[in-house]
Amino acid sequence: MRAIILAAGEGTRLRPYTLDRPKCLVPLAGRPLLEWQLDALRAAGIDEVTVVTGYRADQIRALGCPTVQNDEFASTNMVASLMCAAHLLDGADDVVVCYGDLVYEPRLVRALCARDAPVAITVDRQWRRLWDLRMADPLADAETLKLDANGNVIELGRKPTSYADIEGQYMGLIGIGRAIAPKLVDVYRALDPAGPYDGRDRANMYMTSFLQYLIDEVTPVAAVVVDGGWLEVDTIADLDTYEALHASGRLRDYCAFGEG
Repeated sequence: MRAIILAAGEGTRLRPYTLDRPKCLVPLAGRPLLEWQLDALRAAGIDEVTVVTGYRADQIRALGCPTVQNDEFASTNMVASLMCAAHLLDGADDVVVCYGDLVYEPRLVRALCARDAPVAITVDRQWRRLWDLRMADPLADAETLKLDANGNVIELGRKPTSYADIEGQYMGLIGIGRAIAPKLVDVYRALDPAGPYDGRDRANMYMTSFLQYLIDEVTPVAAVVVDGGWLEVDTIADLDTYEALHASGRLRDYCAFGEG
């Protein structure tokens, strides 16, 4: 088992914190997000971790992390960053893909690794608890996620019309089985570069758009349903909210990261 952390972006919504550092090195509860992630992955039994870097990559390399650079980080998106690490999707190992702006409990990674499926994603069915904490109108920010009777995702990443369209929240944790990993690279490279994929070209397509393409054309995507245990640090407001909870001793009620 190996892991790829996608941490190439500039994190503009976390400025001024990201003016001098990549988003994954913004501290939460006294430590950079990346360090919390590395601890969680190791606690789940994953020691081989590569970070896809871009903005301020030198600071991540200075930590001694194996890295792969996305030289076009300023003009590309998540899937393009993942494909910069295509050599790690060679079929030798199962792969966990993680967004760089997360913290999570090791149990989520263990649950993802335990699911025997070509592709799987963790899905938080208690997502409203976190979204109600972060924003006044969760529906305005949330995306659709629908499951079939077999527990596979059939739709994600679209604009919901009601809460009924959201059976859980996609979290930015993806499990890719070794047998299908090389095929996913081939599928991406065969896509029309011009797209469009939800209005974007291939280089800028969202990960949810790629997952939806896989669902529609390539392979089922299994849902690993969990209850909480993670945080997304997307904005300054997120960071301020979490730090206030940490100061009051209540952050572990939402995510006990750092506790194996």
